[in-house]
Amino acid sequence: MNTKRLWAGFILVMVISFGVLLYYGEEIYRKAPPEPEKVVTQSGETLFSGQDIKNGQNVWQSIGGQELGTVWGHGAYKAPDWTADWLHKEAVFILNKWAEAEYGKGYAALNDENKAALKARLKNLIRKNRYDENTGVLTIPDVQAEAVKAISKEYTGLFMDGPQYQKLREDYSIPPGTVKDPERMHEMNAFFFWATWATSTDRPGMEITYTNNWPPEKLIDNKPTSSLIIWTGFSVILLLAGIGLLAWYYASNREEEDFTEVPKVNPLSGQHITPSMRATLKYFWVVSLLILVQIGMGIITAHYGVEGLGFYGLPLDKILPYSVSRTWHLQLAIFWIATSWLATGLFMAPAVSGHEPKYQKLGVNVLFIALLVIVVGSMAGQWMGIMQRLGLVDNFWFGTQGYEYVDLGRFWQIFLFIGLFIWLFLLGRALWPAITKKSDNRQLLILFLISSIAIAAFYGAGLMWGRQTNLSIAEYWRWWVVHLWVEGFFEVFATVVIAFLFVRMQLIKPKLATATVLFSTIIFLSGGILGTFHHLYFAGTPTAVLAIGATFSALEVVPLVLVGFEAYHNIRMSKASGWIQTYKWPINFFVAVAFWNLVGAGIFGFVINPPIALYYMQGLNTTAVHAHAALFGVYGMLGIGLMLFVLRDMNLQPEWKEKQLKFAFWTLNIGLLLMVLISLLPVGLMQTWASVKYGLWYARSPQFLNHPPMQTLRWLRVIGDTVFTAGALVLVWFVFGLKTGWSIKKK
Repeated sequence: MNTKRLWAGFILVMVISFGVLLYYGEEIYRKAPPEPEKVVTQSGETLFSGQDIKNGQNVWQSIGGQELGTVWGHGAYKAPDWTADWLHKEAVFILNKWAEAEYGKGYAALNDENKAALKARLKNLIRKNRYDENTGVLTIPDVQAEAVKAISKEYTGLFMDGPQYQKLREDYSIPPGTVKDPERMHEMNAFFFWATWATSTDRPGMEITYTNNWPPEKLIDNKPTSSLIIWTGFSVILLLAGIGLLAWYYASNREEEDFTEVPKVNPLSGQHITPSMRATLKYFWVVSLLILVQIGMGIITAHYGVEGLGFYGLPLDKILPYSVSRTWHLQLAIFWIATSWLATGLFMAPAVSGHEPKYQKLGVNVLFIALLVIVVGSMAGQWMGIMQRLGLVDNFWFGTQGYEYVDLGRFWQIFLFIGLFIWLFLLGRALWPAITKKSDNRQLLILFLISSIAIAAFYGAGLMWGRQTNLSIAEYWRWWVVHLWVEGFFEVFATVVIAFLFVRMQLIKPKLATATVLFSTIIFLSGGILGTFHHLYFAGTPTAVLAIGATFSALEVVPLVLVGFEAYHNIRMSKASGWIQTYKWPINFFVAVAFWNLVGAGIFGFVINPPIALYYMQGLNTTAVHAHAALFGVYGMLGIGLMLFVLRDMNLQPEWKEKQLKFAFWTLNIGLLLMVLISLLPVGLMQTWASVKYGLWYARSPQFLNHPPMQTLRWLRVIGDTVFTAGALVLVWFVFGLKTGWSIKKK
């Protein structure tokens, strides 16, 4: 492969893709669901002010936001999607009121002809857009206002302390007094009303709602649009075509297999371990501990799915409610994976260049302290925010922003952003002598530096929304972080760093590694950047987002069909004789990365990515299947593999006790597979059936989820979780045992 052409292709993909992403970002700004100045009834009563809606969004964020139920399908899997729930309750209330007035009985008791007449009238009432752009006033019919008041009263009892809602609170894992102030509750109801209004009201001059007719709701004829179905078919065709073209290109341009002879002696055996390189050891100790805490939070969060407000009889919700445990579970995953990768970069930079800059160890230690402060400080702030101990402004800055994966308060976000640039500075200054020196490794080092810059810079997208930014716009920028940062440039960094590890050990030629990494990056980012839009189909975005997202999210899967070659290559490496056997288990974790890339990111990702699939599956456990298999399966396994590689390089002399690593490797992978296949996936598929047949409101309802078969499936997760936890415990025991000596064979 010609590296000059590959570099040109890389630059072209970046420029065009980000140009399109930013152009349609502006369209999202212009066409986001409007936030009215006030909401009034036809008889002139004011229900909500525009500030009520904005403040209500902040109240929702303060109780955990997307960590307690979902809005527009984004968030947690416990409790309802509040927009789907509100919409169904509103429709049923109005239909029953009309049926009682005209026929003297409830809607469910009417014959089909009368039901059809009332449904048609309801659709015309609910879907008509009565927002006045000139005055900023949203006017709703009086009967709809009655429904709004009734639902607001119900939600007030649910989120505050209405005794009649105790059983429902247990079903939803909402502790009594989750919202303590009646004014805050009024404002949160205003936000829920507005978010629901966007899902049920047609865009001006169009016959689709602001959320592309999502969620599915038969009572107002919210159903998939023709464009949704057409673009689904196109995405499947494009996937098949992309796979075929990639296979042809790979076969026709593939050079002879690189049978690089394994050196007789480990090329790294004579490397000098500098003070800053040794200082990274404590990073990996923290990584190990955070893995255990994250798994502990996951166990508590999963258990809330069956016990509601307790943990085996203990009233844990009083000090650690579901929204806190889930917030910490997700946040800690990002923290420990990122810490492992950052530490690997700090270790590798002086090792590659042979240069230890002045005060490099001090910088590594200062960054370590900063990361600890961010982890502890942000978690404490999230707890205080969710427990309603902060004002709305204070909560935004120091508590929880309530958005999945970027829950930490804005102060902690900025602190972490600065920390990433400190890391980039430390890494760059140590690596620079090697980059400026002409060598076969130079292009690969430049790629490594570019991916590191991207990791530091793209986290800044999380600073692009404000405290009261329209939810559609906030979601656009949030997915820059979750998809482009976590699922995008982390992937590029991973590809580069694995290739570079093998180049350093002289197992791959630098030229081939550079070409392979560039090619993989181009293919991945060709779909990955614009594939961001598949998260935004139903987030109040224009229909063009649907077309682009469907097209390019299909292309995201294309490069994953070739991960078998990567897995085969890594397995062959691990089985090589001689010194390479000392790296067997770190390499095996890279093999696991390839497996989970195909299964978790590829298969389970594409299952939910096509528009018609996501229309019914968004917010169900099918999303959790993809999240667990991709986040831990790909990035978690890679973080562990990198950690073990560095720990091996720190001291090549002692012989490791491999039985511990073997046990940890297999139990982590088998446990993850079990929790997905025997619990999350069956629950998600059953919910999908319910969503297609009845609607999302029913698929997330306690009457469906509390069926004995569903409860059994959720309990079955204990099997996978137990196996997985055993592996994590042994892994952590092994890591600390390298220091104490219990993981090292005695001579």
